[in-house]
Amino acid sequence: MIHKILLSTLMLISLNAMTQDAAQPAMGPYSIGVYGGVNFQNINGKDASGNALANSMVTRFTLGINQEIPVAPEFFVQIGLQYIGKGAKENMMFNSKPMTREVNINYIEMPLNLLYKPLVGSGHVLFGFGPYVGYAFMGKAKYTSDSYNATQDIKFANSVSSNDMNDPNNGTYFKHLDVGANIFAGYEFANNVTLTFTSQLGLVNINPKNNNDVNSKITNKNTGFGLTLGYRF
Repeated sequence: MIHKILLSTLMLISLNAMTQDAAQPAMGPYSIGVYGGVNFQNINGKDASGNALANSMVTRFTLGINQEIPVAPEFFVQIGLQYIGKGAKENMMFNSKPMTREVNINYIEMPLNLLYKPLVGSGHVLFGFGPYVGYAFMGKAKYTSDSYNATQDIKFANSVSSNDMNDPNNGTYFKHLDVGANIFAGYEFANNVTLTFTSQLGLVNINPKNNNDVNSKITNKNTGFGLTLGYRF
């Protein structure tokens, strides 16, 4: 379902852009932007005992397209579609031995932001915030220890058994769906180049429900920040 919504969004942006292009200049109120950048991701939350996770950040990348739709002077609704990598690095114990697990999850996301874009100098300052919905379509988990080194595909499910969770022999599980909030600030130069600092806060638990422990306190939520460079047409 969600991948159909994301595909429809991309088609809507493209169709609207072509329609507006025939009626007004390229830098009219309806403008298309493309961007890419680097982001620093982590998975925060709690373990089974309710203690805060001590994961480390990982470096990932993002690539996307968006459209700005004017709603008031200097205010826009910004709708987009982007690929973004997320994950974290975790030190864990397996068979009483220390092990490192690095998670890499690939998402397609649809952000919907309210953008304030006043003219400052020869360009525009950018301030925006809003929700996003994401769908994890693939991922890898890399396990490393003194005696074990393996990379496995991440499995996606809404619920699993205790034996399946966090066992290198069975794989790593997460949910497909991620929902959260965006906030960003940046500057659009007179030559239409944009430089933006972005941050995200995941609001839903992406860890599957444990069917053998309904009182489990495990929570996993994506968090991250990054820097993107873009261009508006």
